[in-house]
Amino acid sequence: MAIIVDKEQKKRDIALACKRLILEKGINNITVSEVAKSAGIGKGTVYEYFKDKNEIVFELVNVLMLAHSEKLKAQLDAKESTKEKIRTFSTFFYNEEDKNLRQLYKEFVALSLIAPNTDMIAFHKQCINNYYTWFIEILHDGVKNEELRPEALQLAKALFVIGDGMFIHNSVIGMQDNLQNDLNIFIDTIFDLMETK
Repeated sequence: MAIIVDKEQKKRDIALACKRLILEKGINNITVSEVAKSAGIGKGTVYEYFKDKNEIVFELVNVLMLAHSEKLKAQLDAKESTKEKIRTFSTFFYNEEDKNLRQLYKEFVALSLIAPNTDMIAFHKQCINNYYTWFIEILHDGVKNEELRPEALQLAKALFVIGDGMFIHNSVIGMQDNLQNDLNIFIDTIFDLMETK
């Protein structure tokens, strides 16, 4: 009797088996042979599931972002105020718990800029859309609960992208240690303008 392989699960398993290797060396500094060894498979099997090493990062980010979303939802549900929820939303960019995902996210962003493919672009758009929709819902609830002025919704896009921008900027110039403080100051200042008094 033939063994039936769940190809999507196998793809996820291979990517997850390579997580430590990619985190330690970076995708550009590993070989397909190292990937195969890490996953306990043959080199040819890697190519059955991935066109190249870059797709492994894409798969890893995909799997880990789904888990991150579930965790974030639970954290947001535990917060009372809109400001606390927005602060919680931004903790991805600096908390210790998401350090590995951030590192993989940076690899993914670099690959998306240097060698984009249709799947990566579609995935990135979908992630951004999902998180932005979620973010907007938080602000809408803040307006509905009369915590925020209705004009706050006009700042939503800028407020949403600033965390990502500050994260990338601070990563490039090596100032990640200041990011939490910088983001919190920004959120406090913006909320001074948006909150109903």
